[in-house]
Amino acid sequence: MGDQTIHYQLSANGIATITMNRPDIHNAFDDTVVAALTAAFKKAGDDPAVRLVVLASTGKSFCAGGDLNWMRRMATYTFEENLRDSQLLAEMLRTLNYLPKLTIARVQGPAYGGGVGLVACCDMAIASPEAAFCLSEVKVGMIPATIGPYVVRAIGQRASRRYFTTAELITANKALELGLVAEVVASDELDNCIAGIAKGLLRNGPRGVAEAKRLVLDIADGEITDAMIADTSQRIAETRGSDEGREGLTAFLEKRKPAWIQ
Repeated sequence: MGDQTIHYQLSANGIATITMNRPDIHNAFDDTVVAALTAAFKKAGDDPAVRLVVLASTGKSFCAGGDLNWMRRMATYTFEENLRDSQLLAEMLRTLNYLPKLTIARVQGPAYGGGVGLVACCDMAIASPEAAFCLSEVKVGMIPATIGPYVVRAIGQRASRRYFTTAELITANKALELGLVAEVVASDELDNCIAGIAKGLLRNGPRGVAEAKRLVLDIADGEITDAMIADTSQRIAETRGSDEGREGLTAFLEKRKPAWIQ
């Protein structure tokens, strides 16, 4: 990306690494960074060469949430300006959450406020023991509204009712317990852990991965009705009849690698 606050790098094997690069202010974001992140997420989502997106950052902190200067500006905004601002933030989070690729947050240090939202929007997070999380909005009389839907889905209603209101610090191990992070590994093992996950992912059908993620998002909170059963039956039938599905099954029966594995 042209904006040096956000680095975008695509590896030969299809891993897009999107890196927040504002270490001097703990990778806090403002409206400019929100726009740059949204553009980076859309770029990765639209690129058929991308198989996996890793969201990372430089320095000791993962992301401190909103930039203080941005917050100062917010204090002078009209309701309409604040609404527009929050809608752009909400669109960034939605773009990341529904990205048709697997997404991994590489959390090397603390994540506060909106930074927790970024972690919750990724399919999984790999954290170091130095990582910590805090839904700190109520400390300044605000609420974690735009990130709320994603955080509640990540840690559940009961834990959200506690941490949204107490603004307690959540350690890496506690975050693992809550389901906010998938694994906690030593700082120098973060990249190896992600590489291991990527190795397994790249053996799977690209369309299958995207459809499997979409399936989870569509059925997670729904009641198991006749309509849901009909929908899932249709999805598996469509998958079986797709080019990728036919190739995967044929390759399995012929005991060879499917075409998407180079």
